[in-house]
Amino acid sequence: MKHAIFNRLAEHELFEAAERYEGKSPGLGLRFSEEVRHAVILLTRHPEAAPKIHGSIRRLVLPKFPYSLMYRPLEDRSGIRILAVAHHKRKPEYWIRRR
Repeated sequence: MKHAIFNRLAEHELFEAAERYEGKSPGLGLRFSEEVRHAVILLTRHPEAAPKIHGSIRRLVLPKFPYSLMYRPLEDRSGIRILAVAHHKRKPEYWIRRR
């Protein structure tokens, strides 16, 4: 079974965004987390589903929130590595050096 590995900073971005949404409206943080979870499931099943944006790094735009998942397929094809959970208004490519 394929899996997803989150860069520790990407994991922090995910939790921070979910907490911020939850603070705005009860249940919204959970909806955000669920959307990310569904996106990760899609990407582990179809790692080439999103377009390449830099080398082997790909970007999947979340449909209901202003965030994108930056990721790359693992070299051994066992899954993906999430490099960033990036808000669309954040500085572009701030995550580019992450592994």
